[in-house]
Amino acid sequence: MQNLFIAISHMFELKLSLMDQRGWLKIIALIFLCLLPLSQGRGLGDFRFKKGDSDHIYNKTLARILVEYASAVYTVDLTELFAWTCSRCCDFTEGFEVVEIIVDVQNCLQAYVGVSPDPNAIIIVFRGTQENSIQNWIEDLFWKQLDLNYPGMPDAMVHHGFYSAYHNTTLRPAVLRAVEKTRKLKGDVPIIVVGHSMGAAMASFCALDLVVNQGLKKVKLMTFGQPRIGNAAFASYFIEQVPDTIRVTHARDIVPHLPPYYQYFPQKTYHHFPREVWHHDIGLGNLVYTAEQVCDESGEDPTCSRSVTGTSVKDHLVYLGVNLKAETWGTCRIVMDYSVLPYQMDLAGNVVLSKDAIPKEPESKYIVQPSKHGSRVSSTSVI
Repeated sequence: MQNLFIAISHMFELKLSLMDQRGWLKIIALIFLCLLPLSQGRGLGDFRFKKGDSDHIYNKTLARILVEYASAVYTVDLTELFAWTCSRCCDFTEGFEVVEIIVDVQNCLQAYVGVSPDPNAIIIVFRGTQENSIQNWIEDLFWKQLDLNYPGMPDAMVHHGFYSAYHNTTLRPAVLRAVEKTRKLKGDVPIIVVGHSMGAAMASFCALDLVVNQGLKKVKLMTFGQPRIGNAAFASYFIEQVPDTIRVTHARDIVPHLPPYYQYFPQKTYHHFPREVWHHDIGLGNLVYTAEQVCDESGEDPTCSRSVTGTSVKDHLVYLGVNLKAETWGTCRIVMDYSVLPYQMDLAGNVVLSKDAIPKEPESKYIVQPSKHGSRVSSTSVI
């Protein structure tokens, strides 16, 4: 490192007289950007940090894999998603096997469970808010209050809507059933829970549920663009139970700033749990470097995403260069070929696609979407 600085110093002495002021500034910026990873002790690989007596790793490659799973859950055509042939079901996620897809049509929720060959793990993914309703959802979050006492944890309070989306819908029983089934086949492999946006909130409650209520130990959580879901007491409890947790945030993404954090009322306000990794661009002019800043253990590191104003919906919809937009601006709907998919449907129109389900025999492809009279199934052209 010392020799590197000496060489740079000699280069400056040789070139200084030949450069104008603009060129000099560009060289400084370039060298600064090149040396930044070295000065921080971080390369392009793993980031290590300590929590208690154990080491946890932010792995850039793993994050890139998991964000592709978060993108795939926005696929509307469940036939393609179930077979893992959708346009988003490729690249780092090749070879993934879907075990179960759960669609709660009434509440516009979707998740899937499957097995990944690399990393060797059970993957659980929750879908976020559909793009056509995201602006109203964001506006609504500005006024949300802590309104539910988290069961079994004194002083811990959470967002009732996020809690209910996981615990009080068809998602939880189907996810737990799929996890149990998969573990019987694959053994005691790690479980990785993933989500984006509102799906990140549900993923967090799922990871905590797996550890606290199901007694599972090898549970990792990684979320993208997650809103706050509870107060400081809940955040402290959460990270004790699920220490292998990463919240990835991006630039000025507005959602991690919601519901608002009021630092002067720490006991009454929403509070993120750690560990945040903040992706943002730094640089001068055309020389831009993408930084991945591993934040402190507070959950509300003022030098990370809280150091900027969260104003961007665009930054919320792209993470690590991967598109996390919904495929359609229409109402919450799914498209599936009932003649080839093994599915079960309840009276409300909620659908579970499972390896163990008994296939039905309709001849058409269907669009399932909610209506003012409840869930409705309408057929389209024969495939």
